[in-house]
Amino acid sequence: MYPTARREDLVDDLHGTPVPDPYRWLEDSDGPETKGWLLAQERLFKEQAGPQRFKTRITELLQSGAVGVPAWRGERRFFSRRLPGQEHAVYYVAEADGTERALVDPMALDPSGLTTLDAVQPDKEGRLLAYQISVGGDEESVLYIMDVATGTRIEGPIDRCRYSPIAWLPGGEAFYYVRRLPSTEVPENERQFHRRVYLHWVGTSTEEDVVIFGDGRKMTNYYGVSVSRDGRWLQVSAHEGTAPRNDLWVADLHASRLDRPGLKVVQEGVDAQTGLTFGRDGRLYVHTDRDAPRARICVADPAEPTVWHDLVAEDPEAVLSGYAILDGLDEPVMLVGWTRHAISEISVHDLATGARKGGVPTPGLGSIGGIAERPEGGHEAWFGYTDNTTPPTIQRYDARTGETTLWAASPGAVEVPAVKTSQAVYRSKDGTDVRMLIIEPVDRDGPRPTILNGYGGFGISMTPGYSASILAWVEAGGVYAIANLRGGGEEGEEWHRAGMLAHKQNVFDDFHAAAEHLVAAGITTSAQLGVSGGSNGGLLVGAVLTQRPELYSAVVCSAPLLDMVRYEKFGLGATWNVEYGSAAVPEEFAWLWAYSPYHRVREGVAYPATLFTVFQSDSRVHPLHAWKMCAALQHASSGRGPILLRNEAEVGHGARSLSRTIELSADTLTFMAGQLGLD
Repeated sequence: MYPTARREDLVDDLHGTPVPDPYRWLEDSDGPETKGWLLAQERLFKEQAGPQRFKTRITELLQSGAVGVPAWRGERRFFSRRLPGQEHAVYYVAEADGTERALVDPMALDPSGLTTLDAVQPDKEGRLLAYQISVGGDEESVLYIMDVATGTRIEGPIDRCRYSPIAWLPGGEAFYYVRRLPSTEVPENERQFHRRVYLHWVGTSTEEDVVIFGDGRKMTNYYGVSVSRDGRWLQVSAHEGTAPRNDLWVADLHASRLDRPGLKVVQEGVDAQTGLTFGRDGRLYVHTDRDAPRARICVADPAEPTVWHDLVAEDPEAVLSGYAILDGLDEPVMLVGWTRHAISEISVHDLATGARKGGVPTPGLGSIGGIAERPEGGHEAWFGYTDNTTPPTIQRYDARTGETTLWAASPGAVEVPAVKTSQAVYRSKDGTDVRMLIIEPVDRDGPRPTILNGYGGFGISMTPGYSASILAWVEAGGVYAIANLRGGGEEGEEWHRAGMLAHKQNVFDDFHAAAEHLVAAGITTSAQLGVSGGSNGGLLVGAVLTQRPELYSAVVCSAPLLDMVRYEKFGLGATWNVEYGSAAVPEEFAWLWAYSPYHRVREGVAYPATLFTVFQSDSRVHPLHAWKMCAALQHASSGRGPILLRNEAEVGHGARSLSRTIELSADTLTFMAGQLGLD
């Protein structure tokens, strides 16, 4: 039934442990044997997949379009919007009289739909726009500068700018940014790394750019950079890979040269994450989880940035996510965003003392996007809002009246099905209470086919949000559950660390316990239970299917990490050993070896039906993980369900066109419905 996959008798010895790797030849993406195997897998998927069942309804539900939170520069307003049917969101500017103009339309740049807009940053006056685009899903952003008034490119392309912040200096004459070293200056297998912070003067060659930070530091470092609105203060941060900690420096640009800023340490070698905002009132605002795992806000004198005083203290239950300052009032206030067990809220505080004065009304129990203010101050703030049945909207809060009003709705009208959403609390293996969001039909009667989704890593929170796939599934009679596992950020940094490194098994135990709760509560049965996850969530479902194959009937495993012994050698893997550990370290190898899904596959076990979905241009997680695991399961499984591979070209790990999103969602739901018995 399955395409032939040669098994090699290849065994490495790592710290005295024999580590077999029978499908290492599949790591050669360009090898003729790999290409032939992938073509055979493509034919098998098309034979087995069957007609798409959800495509029309997912398309209808995505006709809502989307709208983004505005960024104000004087009287100009910058924002993104995707109209119904558009493949990609378009970035606009609105003038003071309300006239709107499209600035960056990915489909106008590339009618194939393969070009994505990765990042944007208007300058401080709103006259220039820095924007970054990439093609085919590789996320290798190229930077351009545009004149906002005319829409013409005045600079670029500047390559090697993946994940680069843009920190404009006042007047738009120069900016700081992050760029990788040229490939000619680093070893071939390190080209994804070696970032530096540069100063660039608009209108000059990048050959004249000056490195202001990063020389001699770790190759896996990521850097942040920002400049205060008045141009006086420079902030530079450094993260070792994705570590939940950063070093931080500031420089007074009025007292040192722009190309040789006198950076002073704010935090170095401290196991905490900290960010700074230079207030219009002359105070330095500090957002930190130092000595406060759920985060707090402090204030300091910019001249003494290491001396902090609490303004808004850590909450014992909610995680502090962000803030905005509204100082265009007789009594200035700070709006503070929180997530309480994954549900968002905003409180209002006296800016001088931090005393709580009240709350900001929100439309419901959902998720709030970044809170935006006018850079010059004022009495208004804008924030995004969505929940499981509400497409993205922009809300406006007026601090003078205390009212929240709808500022901008998603541009398309959709008929959203009636569903019931609840939050369950269940107990994990070690007695820890874990929460789970359950979306189900209003009139559910008895156990139903259910998809359980999770992530559990990198401090990323799973919060409510509008999803056409979830709504289409529940409307058809299924149940969809999202578990807030350890390793995520739903309960703060301690929650994250309880699911990383040596504690990674907690994440899998939390997920198994979620599945057991759904069965025990009569929501589903093991025969009707499927699991799905992508990226780190793909690692999650890969691990649970090998640990408890009898508990699950179907798995969708997307863009996963699965060979945890060799993951550091591919894509951005070397930046994640601060989350998972390194196989080069004996103790950390033991953690990885204990759960590495590819190595836990055993012959003769009835594994669940599994669909791997991977993306050929994925430069974060190489598809070889899924290729090797797919071959291993096809060889070993005695289960009745199929093991299939959906290998998609010219897309990557992140953004994609609307039509590609619909096709992927329809294929995965069709697979789940067929395996779980959803009529």
